[in-house]
Amino acid sequence: MTNKPAATNRLRLEIEHLPHAALVRCHGELVAGVTDILWQEVRPLFPGVKRIILDLKELTYVDSSGLGMILRLYVSAKTAGSTVELANIGARVRQVLGITNLISVLTVIGENSIRMP
Repeated sequence: MTNKPAATNRLRLEIEHLPHAALVRCHGELVAGVTDILWQEVRPLFPGVKRIILDLKELTYVDSSGLGMILRLYVSAKTAGSTVELANIGARVRQVLGITNLISVLTVIGENSIRMP
């Protein structure tokens, strides 16, 4: 038996394929030790899927490894001709993105997929 089940308890992903995008719902914590789960599930989506939306509504915590992974996905998608957008960012995660100034670098969308300034 491996330790993977314990890691996946910290982060759970649901991927829904929409007509013009893939919606990735993130649940739990995006922290060191589980960031590869996000990479392994999302990376294969591009360049086939041009728009990937990370729904962070149920993400309760993100550390520096998690931020690094979001940035890695963002850059890799852009290189492949796709986009990664963040939606439904909770207060704690928004605070961390704000402190690091990544909120101004990443594409953040609101209700009805409207891009936020």
